[in-house]
Amino acid sequence: MMHSKPILLVEDNADDEVLALRALSKSNISNPIVVARDGAEALDYLFAQGQYADRDSRDLPAVVLLDLKLPKIDGLEVLRRIRGNEQTRVLPVVILTSSRQDEDLVSSYNLGANSYVRKPVDFIEFVAAVGQLGIYWLLLNELPY
Repeated sequence: MMHSKPILLVEDNADDEVLALRALSKSNISNPIVVARDGAEALDYLFAQGQYADRDSRDLPAVVLLDLKLPKIDGLEVLRRIRGNEQTRVLPVVILTSSRQDEDLVSSYNLGANSYVRKPVDFIEFVAAVGQLGIYWLLLNELPY
C-alpha cells in the first residue's frame, strides 16, 4: 500500500495552526501533517537538515501550505530557496496568508508559488477553503515525483 505523502504546514501563529489542522481534519484529509513554525524549520524539513537530518530528503510532501509572515526566515525566502533547489523546484507550494499586500501576491507568483490564498477570517470559510485546497492538491493534482 502506498503511503500518503505528508502536507507541510508552515505556520507560526498557534491559532491559525489549530484552525488549519481542524479544517484539514473536517475535510477528511488523512495525509500526515508536518508543522513547521518558522521558515528555518520548514527548510530543515524539506532539505533534511538540522533536527530532520535523518529524514529522506527525496520523500517530498504532497503540498506545502506556506504562510508569508514567519520568524527567522520569511515565507518569500522559503519559497525562493524551494524554487532554487533542483530537488524541490517543482514541489507544489500554496501561499496561505492573511497578508492583504498586493506586493506579497505579486512576489509570491514571481517566485513560483502555485497558488495564493488569503486566509478567511471566518472559521467556516476557512474550513471550506482548506478543504478545497486539500481536494485539489491531494486528490486531483498529479505530482511529477
